[in-house]
Amino acid sequence: MTRPRFHLAFPVIDLEQAREFYTNILGCTPGRESDCWIDFNFHGHQIVAHHSKETPDCPTSDVEGKKVPIRHFGLILDRIDWQKLADRLTEKKIKFLIEPHIRFEGLAGEQATMFIQDPSGNGLEFKSFASDDDIFATETGA
Repeated sequence: MTRPRFHLAFPVIDLEQAREFYTNILGCTPGRESDCWIDFNFHGHQIVAHHSKETPDCPTSDVEGKKVPIRHFGLILDRIDWQKLADRLTEKKIKFLIEPHIRFEGLAGEQATMFIQDPSGNGLEFKSFASDDDIFATETGA
């Protein structure tokens, strides 16, 4: 069964910086574009960087003692691809908002996660679960 694809539009202050980041850092391929926006193939999902003269503030929330950007998007990858991305981001000296680590260790929903920002300050999270069954797991108290 084919999963639905999502579409996300987000603000960027510089389209060329966005093109550089999303293609050369994250490996997205650009699609249609105009002088105001660029479509990117984000692992089969359509994300669209729209030029904006200002970017909104990005408040954070405390999760396990770490400041998580409340407004963020990203991907759930298998563990091998997640590690390859973490290594690539480290190699390219991308600053992590939250370094790659395991969150909720030993609990339902345990996940490998990392957070970065694009050049316009948009938060991105990349995570990995041991299995798809863990994505929506809840703690049973058992």
